[in-house]
Amino acid sequence: MPVIVHLDVMLARRKVRSKQLAEAIGITESNLSLLKSGKVKGMRFATLAAICRYLECEPGDILGYELSDDDLRPDKLRE
Repeated sequence: MPVIVHLDVMLARRKVRSKQLAEAIGITESNLSLLKSGKVKGMRFATLAAICRYLECEPGDILGYELSDDDLRPDKLRE
């Protein structure tokens, strides 16, 4: 997947534990773990906003994009 989640990096920079963030934004630790690992297909903007508010960062500090060869295939451009 070309979208990369850097949430673990931001947690380390802010010296915040996953449990602390999960409690503060109202999600389970297991859902936060799935977010951190990038094993989700989507995230609500409200959740992203809550994470950014708590960690005092921007969405671009948490999410990145890496173009892969598959992304350039003509049949993939329409998805």
